[in-house]
Parts: sequence; C-alpha cells; structure tokens
Amino acid sequence: NRSSTRRQLGNDACRTGNPIDDCWRCDPDWETNRKVLADCVIGFGRNAVGGRDGNLYVVTNSENDDPVNPIPGMLRYGVIQEEPLWIIFDQDMVINLKEELIMNSHKTIDGRGHNIQIADGPCITIQNVSNIIIHNIYIHGCVPGGNAIVRDSTKHYGLRGISDGDGISIFAARDVWIDHCTLAACHDGLIDAVSGSTSITISNNYMFNHNEVMLMGHSDDFLDDKNMQVTIAFNFFGENLVQRMPR
Repeated sequence: NRSSTRRQLGNDACRTGNPIDDCWRCDPDWETNRKVLADCVIGFGRNAVGGRDGNLYVVTNSENDDPVNPIPGMLRYGVIQEEPLWIIFDQDMVINLKEELIMNSHKTIDGRGHNIQIADGPCITIQNVSNIIIHNIYIHGCVPGGNAIVRDSTKHYGLRGISDGDGISIFAARDVWIDHCTLAACHDGLIDAVSGSTSITISNNYMFNHNEVMLMGHSDDFLDDKNMQVTIAFNFFGENLVQRMPR
C-alpha cells in the first residue's frame, strides 16, 4: 500500500489534505527530487512509475516537429525511446504537433516549473504501452491527425489512420497516471480510455470549454472493457462542459 509508505516531509503548514499534492509539494527541493512524484499516485494507477527508473531527458526544441525522424531535444524524440525517461523542459513552450504524439512505455512527461502547452494540432496517444505519467501540461485545441507516417519507437514507424482528435487517447494501455493537467476545446474527448485499457488514475486535472469530456470504454459489447479499473479523483470539471463527466 503506497499510501502507508509515502514520504513524510514534515512541514504540516503546507499540507492541503490532498494526498497526492501533500506527498511532494512540501519539499523545497522538489525540482531536484522530481522522481518522488512517481511514489505519490493513488488509486488504480498506483503502479504507474513512468520513467522513474531512467534518466532525465530535457526538451529544448519546441519547433519543427518531425513525426518520422525527430531529433534529440524534441518532445517526440524523448517519448519514442526504448528506455525509461523522465522528460522535463528547459523553458516555457507551446508545442504544435504535426501528428499524434505516440508514446513508448516507461515515460514521464513532467511540465512542472514551466508553462508547457500542447496545442492546435494532434495530441497525445498512449497505445499498447504501460507505465505512463503525464503531469502539469496544458492540452487544448486538439484535432484529428493521420493518413500519415508516424514513428512510435526507435525501431518502428508506420501509416496511421485518422485519429479522433482527443486530448489524451488511452488505447489498450495500462498503468497510466494523468495528473494536474489542464484540458480544453478538443475535437473529440479530453481524456478517453478504451479498448481494454486499465489501471488508470486521472487526478487533479482542470477541464473546461468542451462537449464530450471523458469516455471510459468505447462499447458495451467490448468485453475487455468490463474489467477496466479507473480512479477519477480531485478533478475540477469547469465551465462550459456539456457531457461525459465521465461516461
């Protein structure tokens, strides 16, 4: 039970009662100790360690996204690597992706300390992978991509069909934690988990200006989705939302 072994930081004055935030925010050296975040997740996604066991990777280039041959310093280059990586950013960035950002397993995208936006293009796809953490990213204006070649690992690229235009699409994936992200105004869902995805925690996110907010399971006839386990906690369902909170 991670909740009984979580780090005790000792500064009661900064505690909020939110067990996720209280796990790391009281540490004045949180920026040095970033990977402690992986021990703070609660709920069904509690085994999502992301890139905790790998190196830090710093995103330095927010322009000229190349879906097939990304270069070092780009976000896409980091998320397709085979080894675990804890991905951070060296400055504020607005990243306009040309195609879906297809993540490989054992990755953390950690936007803390900067204003990091993924906006006005295809957005994040977590498909057939495990151990993903996405923290403190503003995701908005997502649109469909596809009918294009996209790389999903250092060893493979292929033709992608048309994507739905979700902010974060979780497809046949497990051990996923989405925390402290802001999501708005995407073409389809803000966060959709389908096709047998499970062991997911969606926490502390702020969602606004959207119709179909969050979908858990794409069909009542898809039997694998009957075993889906998702924890949805401490989220703020904000202004101008219409439906699926969640469906």
